[in-house]
Amino acid sequence: MLIELNIDNVVLIDRLHIGFKQGLCVLTGETGAGKSVLLDSLGLALGVRAESGLVRKGAESARVTASFQIPDDHEALQILNDADIMIEDDILLLRRVVYTSGKSRAFINDQPVSIGLLKTIGDTLVEIHGQFETQGLLNPATHRSMLDEYADIDANALADVWSAWKNKEQELDDLRKRSSRAREEEDYLKLSLEDIQSLDPKKGEEESLSQMRGQLKNRDKVLDALNTANSYLSAEHDPVQKAWAELDKISGQAGESVDAALAALSRASSEIAEADALIQSAQSDIQESHYDLEEIDDRLYALRMQARKHNCTPDDLPDVLDDIAAQLGMIDNAEGALEMHQKECVKMRAAYMAGAQKITEKRKKTALKLNDLVQKELAPLKLEKARFVTQIDPLDEVEWGVHGMDRVRFLVSTNPGREPGPIHKIASGGEMSRFMLALKVIIAQAGSTHSFIFDEVDTGIGGATADAVGERLARLADSKQVLVVTHAPQVAARADHHWIVTKSGTDEVTTDISPLATRTARCEEIARMLAGADITNEARAAADKLLDNAA
Repeated sequence: MLIELNIDNVVLIDRLHIGFKQGLCVLTGETGAGKSVLLDSLGLALGVRAESGLVRKGAESARVTASFQIPDDHEALQILNDADIMIEDDILLLRRVVYTSGKSRAFINDQPVSIGLLKTIGDTLVEIHGQFETQGLLNPATHRSMLDEYADIDANALADVWSAWKNKEQELDDLRKRSSRAREEEDYLKLSLEDIQSLDPKKGEEESLSQMRGQLKNRDKVLDALNTANSYLSAEHDPVQKAWAELDKISGQAGESVDAALAALSRASSEIAEADALIQSAQSDIQESHYDLEEIDDRLYALRMQARKHNCTPDDLPDVLDDIAAQLGMIDNAEGALEMHQKECVKMRAAYMAGAQKITEKRKKTALKLNDLVQKELAPLKLEKARFVTQIDPLDEVEWGVHGMDRVRFLVSTNPGREPGPIHKIASGGEMSRFMLALKVIIAQAGSTHSFIFDEVDTGIGGATADAVGERLARLADSKQVLVVTHAPQVAARADHHWIVTKSGTDEVTTDISPLATRTARCEEIARMLAGADITNEARAAADKLLDNAA
């Protein structure tokens, strides 16, 4: 719920702090005192469009901070978690700064965020309704979700079935396309398979052939160098052997002083022998190679030509061979694979339809209950001739989705004999507000929104009808926080918490807000609402009676 609102330099407001509470919170005051500015300010913090005209004259910027306390399971927490924004002690701060240039900045818990994210979070926290701003009722796209919330319908399982079905249909479509392409290219694929199979490419072959080619191009030069090196190592007067022989003669007399040298010469002799063997092996490989330079060039050309043909590297040719074989195999097995996928799609479609039909039945059953309960709320709201209908129609299959196969619309008729139609085409502004109130009183228990704002929802009504509006607002406030801007004394009398909005000054007008903490103060304000500027004793008595009746 909204617990605090801090406003700086917004239109008529210099600096204002308001602490809100649970229950029915009522704001009253004379016309023009600035009640709508308070709601405009809150709207800024919730992410509505900002205008430079909201900045108080003489100030460089306007600033609004709204503080909310939210439960552990509130949907805003997941959105914040996805945005890497943490909250502490269940307190969420939404802040908006608007500059005279018209630009603005948004913050959540003092972290800069986009205006879009601020609005997304704001929409989960507060629902604002005015005479011409009944949100969900005016937008048929929201009617299904409103009914589902009230019916406690969880479509997650159906969404999983829908996704699996659509993924399988996509697989089937892809399979058809691949199979069709493969049939069209069958002759080409067979020829390509034969070409690559006859070539029999190996991974790493290109690099090996390139190295061998380099050796063969310089064959004579390499062999000359190997022969010369071999001649040095196989000379009759090997200096290592001569040195070892001389030291060996005196090893008995010299003792350990030459033992280390003899050991080193022995190791050197072994290394020289190994080097000589490796040189001779290299000589043999080059001299006895069954490849010649022309053969290697032809092989490299064939490998590279096939690689260009299939837009790959020579090392990828074995994989291309496997892929072509798989495509040809798919042609042979295409009919069976397509039939299997088609059967799976039919099975999944049936599973989706069964799940969706259960949801449809629950929606229809709940719709009848909702119609009856809302209908009972209409007569006291001076809508006794009106009729509320929740219409559920089947969607065409192309419109089916994760939420099922239904189109849900709230329709109304304000006169007997007239067919129900879309509420925004049938009802007047005041009627829409009362239809909305009747609906919200019934379904609000199921929603996640914890704060509702009603801006002059009682416009154009009075007496018993205004009292009925107040009674329903109070009933809604039993479990939700409800903020109401009203001119109706019958509504104000129902308040759990009452504030009065006033303005002062002549050259520089300022709006202020004060809590009416005592019954006497509330009685005086309600008497003013009844009588106007000249408050009479009769008005005070009537106000006192309204407070008694509302208690």
